[in-house]
Amino acid sequence: MEGKLKIINFIRFLLKMFLSSYENKIDKKGRVSVPATFRSYLSSMGFNGFISYPSFNYSALEACSQDRIEKISNAIDSLNPFEEKRDFFATSILSDSENLQFDTEGRVSLSEKLLNHAKIKSDILFVGLGKTFQIWEPKNFDKFKIIARKKAYQNRSNLKWETKQKGELS
Repeated sequence: MEGKLKIINFIRFLLKMFLSSYENKIDKKGRVSVPATFRSYLSSMGFNGFISYPSFNYSALEACSQDRIEKISNAIDSLNPFEEKRDFFATSILSDSENLQFDTEGRVSLSEKLLNHAKIKSDILFVGLGKTFQIWEPKNFDKFKIIARKKAYQNRSNLKWETKQKGELS
């Protein structure tokens, strides 16, 4: 009984964020299966898909829930409507965002524009980042991950947290 409880708690933990990395292939029709844990998390929030847009920083795609893109949109809307930076953010994020809906088999179709930005041909990597995830060409992500680990190590003292996390049991 205790083993089953641990498994149930672990599954509940997984459903609260996007974790881990999953590699898949794009089929001949341009569809890719989204990891089941990612679909479950989105479904638990009432979504049957996700929003994706080209990353500012990498040859990758940013991906998030509808709630998250609405927060980004609200942050953009909070800027002065007559400043250029508001238009720059709106154009760079919102105008390039695509609403990708799951088909009956849990797949989405990524546009050529998104695939080209991420340099994805056939293999695709879903990378969980907590409240969001990214989509990469696997070899490009491997190169990035080496750099990310080095920089995370160099900046590890900047990572701060409370002694008791929100929702954490003693």
